[in-house]
Amino acid sequence: MPRLRRVAEHGESRAFDPFPQDAAITPASGKPLIELLAEFTRLRTANLRELQSLNLAPADLARTGTHPALGRVSVAQLLATWAAHDLHHLRQIPLAMAWQSRDKVGPWRAHLTTLTR
Repeated sequence: MPRLRRVAEHGESRAFDPFPQDAAITPASGKPLIELLAEFTRLRTANLRELQSLNLAPADLARTGTHPALGRVSVAQLLATWAAHDLHHLRQIPLAMAWQSRDKVGPWRAHLTTLTR
């Protein structure tokens, strides 16, 4: 939402703030998983409400902003990236679940692409 707001307020005249591409939530954060999930739910709900309240029209989707590394990007591209990013995380869940069985499947491991890196 900060990037979407930046486009709405400044267009291409003010680039997005840098975002740490290597940021990750780890056990070292000290927060229990249940708290992290609750925080995610709260933030996602608020962001979806805000996005819906914008009532974006096709002209809004064509508006552009400036990404510090990628250059000109459109609101439509930003929203598509959000969807692809979510799908990426959904893909990670079953991969992590399958990975837990990597040593239990014996010789079949060579035939299970989910168990290769």
